[in-house]
Amino acid sequence: MAVLVYIESENNQFKKSSYEALCYGKALGDNIGEAVYGVVVNCTDTESLNAYGADKIININSPDLNDFSSKKYAHAIAEVIKSENSKIVILSSSPNSKYLGAYLSGITDSSFVSNVVELPECNNPFTVKRTCFTNKAFSLTELNSDIKIISITSNSFGIVENPNNPKNEIINIKGIDSNQKILNIEKETGSVTIADAEIVVSAGRGLKGPENWAMIESLADTLGAATACSKPVSDMGWRPHSEHVGQTGKPVSSNLYIAIGISGAIQHLAGINSSKVKVVINNDPEAPFFKAADYGVVGDAFEVVPTLIEKLKAR
Repeated sequence: MAVLVYIESENNQFKKSSYEALCYGKALGDNIGEAVYGVVVNCTDTESLNAYGADKIININSPDLNDFSSKKYAHAIAEVIKSENSKIVILSSSPNSKYLGAYLSGITDSSFVSNVVELPECNNPFTVKRTCFTNKAFSLTELNSDIKIISITSNSFGIVENPNNPKNEIINIKGIDSNQKILNIEKETGSVTIADAEIVVSAGRGLKGPENWAMIESLADTLGAATACSKPVSDMGWRPHSEHVGQTGKPVSSNLYIAIGISGAIQHLAGINSSKVKVVINNDPEAPFFKAADYGVVGDAFEVVPTLIEKLKAR
């Protein structure tokens, strides 16, 4: 019996959120006296995982799993849960992992809880702390099923190196049946994705048009950040929908969120509330975003942002 951690990857590259999930799994395993096994899918190079404390890395090898499918992946990981007699499964907070968690919960008759922010408050009964009401509150949730699946909020636990020399095991699975068919895959562009970014630079209609986004991209490049936008901006086609953050877009749990020219509608705030530090730049001192911000700058973005970039580059 061991704590299983699904380690998500893309093009044989592991995501930052999955490293965090593995660190969480290691800490939980130490608390309850269980080994920690990482589970990867079709990954040829797992050496980078050695730094985070896993006792074993299980590589599910299958030509049927080259593209993500919640149903196919769930059935494959369910086989590992059964073979290892695992009672706890840890996932990251990525959309794919949440889809996987819901399906996996159904076929294994287990509890699934998302948005977990800390190690369990209690191991018996198993009780976890999670965000709720669009990150405005916390709840303590008790999981009573035999198998428990939990998804960890990004940047809530952190990445802590704990070098180990894990065993490596390959499981070959063929003929995974599914009525799901992938017709097309659209991938995000850019060096840093919103899901993995520790810093996000976001802008809204205050930028006045797509021709002014070079300023936002320059600030993001200077900070090593991802770029994002408000819903109206993506709806008008100024930026791709993959950059839309908010209640109806992508949630953001970055360490630093910079909002430029965004008024702060409640739907937008709901998607970024779990970010640790929020900075707002807006020329309207009555903008609702200032009430949610940790730091605010009242001023014209076309004057403030170039000055900010200049100062950051000087440092």
